[in-house]
Amino acid sequence: MNTKELFDLDMKTIWHPCTQMKDHEKLPIVPIKSGKGIYLYDFDGNAYIDCVSSWWVNLFGHSNDYINSKLKEQIETLEHVILAGFTHEGIIRLSNRLVGLTPKGLDKCFYADNGSSCVEVALKMSYHAHLLDGKKRPKFLSLKNSYHGETIGALSVGSVELYKKTYEQILIQCLQVNAPKDDEDIFIALKELENVLHKEGENISAFILEPLIQCAGNMKMYPAAYVQKASKICQEYGIYVIFDEIAVGFGRSGSLFAYEQCGVIPDFLCLSKGLSGGYMPLSVVMMGNNIYEKFYAPYEEQKAFLHSHSYTGNALACACANAVLDIFESQNIIEKNKKLSSFIVSAMQGLREYKFVANLRYQGMVFAFDLIGFEEGRRVGLEVFEAGLKKGLLLRPLGNTIYFMPPYVISEEEVKYVFDSIKIILNKYNIK
Repeated sequence: MNTKELFDLDMKTIWHPCTQMKDHEKLPIVPIKSGKGIYLYDFDGNAYIDCVSSWWVNLFGHSNDYINSKLKEQIETLEHVILAGFTHEGIIRLSNRLVGLTPKGLDKCFYADNGSSCVEVALKMSYHAHLLDGKKRPKFLSLKNSYHGETIGALSVGSVELYKKTYEQILIQCLQVNAPKDDEDIFIALKELENVLHKEGENISAFILEPLIQCAGNMKMYPAAYVQKASKICQEYGIYVIFDEIAVGFGRSGSLFAYEQCGVIPDFLCLSKGLSGGYMPLSVVMMGNNIYEKFYAPYEEQKAFLHSHSYTGNALACACANAVLDIFESQNIIEKNKKLSSFIVSAMQGLREYKFVANLRYQGMVFAFDLIGFEEGRRVGLEVFEAGLKKGLLLRPLGNTIYFMPPYVISEEEVKYVFDSIKIILNKYNIK
């Protein structure tokens, strides 16, 4: 089939996620035939640099030779087995490695299929753990501008109005406080938090936050010192702390996990996206033995955590995740990323010449800037996306926030091409 035939069939049968489908009357969906490294290839032979790691999941490039080999090995022996009452070598190895990479207090792994489901597990488990202690805490606490997924529970604790407003009447109870804008704002933000906890602390099961970067919240970055202090205050109130590292885990924040930079260990750690290197749906919630033991009882006491997914702990996904950890261990990825990040920051500086480019920022391997000063309602981000495709760049702006979250295998030459191309795109606005 050619591109036009594929596009027509797609539009006839598929409803795409996070998409206003009417946009595609004028903006064709791009059918992708293959991928290799940082590139995606369409059916007409055009190549696109995957500047967003295909929704932030791809760490080591498309069709990575090593991950491919481990996936092929696994598929020859076991594709999947029910995880209730059964197990397999891959998930045992993966779980022991994750526990070995994290500190005491993150001792057990509970698996799900995706990021939203992972958050649902943590919310339910935190509420249930309090209930087993004889405490009813029906509310949750999160940060304004946060995003934690789009299932009902995950949506409830998020704050991005675009996703949430329509469903307000069916969401669970959640209180929200401001994250600080910068170090000088930390005291004010902590004071707001204290005021909420003074009134509602006994009713709150858990405080959930994305440490360091609110990714879907237009890549807002905020201080590690706040994460540390706010988490410890909540824990003093007996409130569990959930770190949603679905987007920022596995090196995105600059360390393997963002909590390492925050000086605090969460009660629950949610991981997904990069966990399987962009290959297979997989997520995991890590928590301490103190939580696990509350549910550990004879069947007749009915203390079990009855939450399940058909594909929980899928053997193919676990093979990919183990391969991802192999690459981190064997190739010193975190240190390499520090050098790569510095180069990308340097390449970004040329954008400062545009007066409509504001708030250049980065954290680890996440880079972003805002387009400002345009008439209200103008979808400049969409314009940049369309222009990017013509330059061979897959960008997917968040409104008028342009961000760059490439696979870690991108070269300096390719980084230079990306930012040279972005400058050519911005030049057309002629508002220097």
